[in-house]
Amino acid sequence: MAGKFEVYEDNAGKFRFRLKAGNGEVVASGQAYASRKGAHDGAAAVQRAAEGAKVVDADKE
Repeated sequence: MAGKFEVYEDNAGKFRFRLKAGNGEVVASGQAYASRKGAHDGAAAVQRAAEGAKVVDADKE
């Protein structure tokens, strides 16, 4: 099963997204946004940026 982005309202009333793997494990989460649309847009931006992204060691770049 494919992973999914979930948008939710946190305890402070802000909106966040989290990326869940197919097994339901949270593998990434985003910052707080003032609106639900902002969180949706943030998740979409991560999707676009991650396509074809390489994994590198930060101390070796």
